[in-house]
Amino acid sequence: MESKEIQKLLDFIAHSPLDEVSIETSEIKLAVKRYGNQPVVQHVAAPQIVSQPAQAVAQAVVAPVAAAAPAKSDNYIQVKSPMIGTFYRAANADAENFVEVGSEIKKGQPVCIIEAMKLFNEIESEIEGKIVKVMVENATPVEFDQVLFLVEPN
Repeated sequence: MESKEIQKLLDFIAHSPLDEVSIETSEIKLAVKRYGNQPVVQHVAAPQIVSQPAQAVAQAVVAPVAAAAPAKSDNYIQVKSPMIGTFYRAANADAENFVEVGSEIKKGQPVCIIEAMKLFNEIESEIEGKIVKVMVENATPVEFDQVLFLVEPN
């Protein structure tokens, strides 16, 4: 199942009256459950598990950024997307970007927002270092585990 197909499915489910949906294929397991007005989405890409609690629409949810091993050709750490969604470098169109190339980042510092199912998830850094490259254009779709930034560790 392609990420675009998954996103379309999640959008459809978000606008439906269903309280619970489960889909499982050989490649993916997707479970969506709503508890009152706060839906909970769980996306499982075998064998890894990613859970994302959801709040009200347009309310930021803090999610940690997965830091991978250093890239093969250099000493940079890859900051990867913890979910499927739309990548934003700033909180809104009028705001400054969370980080730029050359920015020093600390653990817990917001680095971007990923919108998934009309929920804006503020992504925080799990590492300290300097941003050396932004790998994704603003307002573009990202996949789970896609590299967002390259960071030179401190």
